Amino acid sequence: MRIKVSPLGWGVAAVGVAAAFAGRRFAWVELAAIGVGCLLLMLAGVLMAWGRSRYQVRLELAERRVPVGQPVVARLETTAERRSLPARVDLQVGSAPVSVWLPSLAAGATYAELFPLPTDHRAAIPVGPVSIRRGDPLGLVSREQQYADVLELLVHPRVLSLADVRPGLLRDLEGQSTRDLSDADLSFHALREYSPGDDRRMIHWRTSARTGTLMVRQFEDTRRTRTTIALATHEDDYADPEEFEMAVSVAASLALHVLRDERELTFLAGPRRFGAVIPSSLLDECARVDTADDGTRTADLPYRVAAEPATSSVAFLVGGSTTTADQRRSSVRHVPTGLRVVAVACALDAPVEVRQDGMASLTQIGALDDLPRLMHRVLL
Repeated sequence: MRIKVSPLGWGVAAVGVAAAFAGRRFAWVELAAIGVGCLLLMLAGVLMAWGRSRYQVRLELAERRVPVGQPVVARLETTAERRSLPARVDLQVGSAPVSVWLPSLAAGATYAELFPLPTDHRAAIPVGPVSIRRGDPLGLVSREQQYADVLELLVHPRVLSLADVRPGLLRDLEGQSTRDLSDADLSFHALREYSPGDDRRMIHWRTSARTGTLMVRQFEDTRRTRTTIALATHEDDYADPEEFEMAVSVAASLALHVLRDERELTFLAGPRRFGAVIPSSLLDECARVDTADDGTRTADLPYRVAAEPATSSVAFLVGGSTTTADQRRSSVRHVPTGLRVVAVACALDAPVEVRQDGMASLTQIGALDDLPRLMHRVLL
């Protein structure tokens, strides 16, 4: 906490010194009076800012997590520990400060103020700290002190429920076979000769009796269905910021559907890998996602998926409209063999399109509300 002189204050001080000196030097009474007046204003500002103000400040948010568009307010409660002069309270909301005047308070008196917070766009908004500034009404000299910690308001993206989408593509209750062989699993592969140490419960007695040699069952490993969702975060991949917001909402809607079906999820957003296993944590992470110059391009999403452990059976690649269909068709050929791929291009107001290219579905969507219809067409 220190006394701060504003640019206006420095100007008034300079005018005061110059006018007082010139008035005395040239015996110009009016000019000297102006100089003295400016210096007296500066002195009054210093006296009003002098001394330590003691307050107890409490900052609260009505909600810490809200969907986009839901109104929410911050409540700021200030209690004076001793008699205080009027002051200005600044609350930092994101990158913009919000200011109110704090009236003179008696010792123990409390003043509360409500601040509406912006929730019209998905974001992670820091709220705080609170600064109380004392000084003169002209803002020449002030003394500022910070109170309260910084709170975070998470504005979640808009999402749609996909509960009515039939689960043919998105669910595989028995798991999916791999080419890895094991001695015990669900998917039978072949018979082989018995080796010392093999589980005797796997011996196929009927074949052993026919061939005269002990034969044991061999299986293909199966894995539980894991869905991978990869979101492009390079700013040049989106023609408009609203297009990126739609892509985040599409990816979040798909991810919530996976989690609510109690299936395993890998969520990739640029270089980040989300470890969320509950819907609220996933939406928290989605609120913080943003584009960047070094983000992942739509055409690079298959490589990003291929770098992950080969445990997924379905992958959704969500990107923008600036990547051409030929680029997407060429890139999806780099996903691991056997992985079902749905590439979703988000283009504002575009019609819903679905094209098959082997095991890959190249799709286009123009609005979040079209997502259930898109999924029905993919699942046909």
